[in-house]
Amino acid sequence: MRVSNLFTKTSKTAPADEVAKNAQLLIRAGYVYKEMAGAYSYLPLGIRVVEKIKQIVREEMNSIDSNELIMTSLQRREVWEKTGRWDDDTVDVWFKSKLKDDTEVGFGWSHEEPIVEMLKQYVQSYKDLPISLYQFQTKMRNEKRAKSGIMRGREFVMKDMYSFHASAEDLEAYYNQAIDAYKRVFDRLGIGEDTYVTFASGGAFTKFSHEFQTICDAGEDVIYLHRGKNIAVNEEVIDDAVAELGIDRADLEMVKTAETGNIFNFGTQKTDEMGLYYTDSEGKRQSLYIGSYGIGITRAMGVVVEKFSDEKGIVWPESIAPFLVYLVRIGGEEATAHADALYDELTAKGVEVLYDDRDERPGNKFADAELMGLPYRVTVSDRLIESGQYELTRRNSGEMALLTRDELLDTLN
Repeated sequence: MRVSNLFTKTSKTAPADEVAKNAQLLIRAGYVYKEMAGAYSYLPLGIRVVEKIKQIVREEMNSIDSNELIMTSLQRREVWEKTGRWDDDTVDVWFKSKLKDDTEVGFGWSHEEPIVEMLKQYVQSYKDLPISLYQFQTKMRNEKRAKSGIMRGREFVMKDMYSFHASAEDLEAYYNQAIDAYKRVFDRLGIGEDTYVTFASGGAFTKFSHEFQTICDAGEDVIYLHRGKNIAVNEEVIDDAVAELGIDRADLEMVKTAETGNIFNFGTQKTDEMGLYYTDSEGKRQSLYIGSYGIGITRAMGVVVEKFSDEKGIVWPESIAPFLVYLVRIGGEEATAHADALYDELTAKGVEVLYDDRDERPGNKFADAELMGLPYRVTVSDRLIESGQYELTRRNSGEMALLTRDELLDTLN
């Protein structure tokens, strides 16, 4: 894509009421637009990042035999009343409204109850199990105070997955597969080294659930790490976990984190509450065991920006950068011809390039490249053309090299 055709421009300032670094940088670099506190629009650059995160998650969920679908955000009151979670005293983040016929509805903040209700139409026998389903959807949560930019909003994109099993043992096996898949997701997002499977308050069936907590100064959680044993415990369950795991609290390190994922073992609670059963091989009615698995897509994007940025701007990992290369043209007609040809050649080879073809000062182009944070900057100039070279700069290290055309193509392919 050419910058001259790109919707939105960079800015030297962010909204005065925006205090979160991730949102400030994303707004200034043209990735998001702030509609109001806790609500952001994702612009063309931003949606490219979101879609790349989603694709990584999609590939890993598919690898454990989950099926993608998308459910309606409109929620029926009577479905949620079966588990008591329609009550605002139980769940205090509902957005609710009424249809024109006065039917009361809510806007989905999660989908455990609706998916259990849906499966009544699709599960009869043990032969129908196991089932795993996931979706990417915009969730709505009426948080009292939205903060931390896109890391905690009232509207956000989430991947939620639900698995259904005939036995506790089958659920446990799949649960462990999901943990491994989540680890692969965070590795591919570039934050795996700082993301820990963390003991947290339990679901209905087990004493502990598991969160995926990423070390992040802008995070809202506190966890305790035992680096030697690779154990992490959420502050809210620290006493119980220390006793359960047989570890010395003095060996634990307290760190700030952001929750980027979570998984719950619900046991048979939801099926029992909502009347979802299956018939086993002996013709007897049985309850289903359910697991729930979430990853915050836009939250992960915000965490990456918080962790990988500097005084100049964002530093995207290659796996989710909107483009791999920021191509800068400096000079007259000859530089333009060379830059145009390089852009066409890289694009034809499948390299994603954002080509700054504007008639702007070089300093402005370099500043925008650093603010946007693409992994590589390639500069074509009249001076370099004379020596048959291109300047390649790595955004994460600032390392610069002068390369021939063939060397450049080998590096970027």
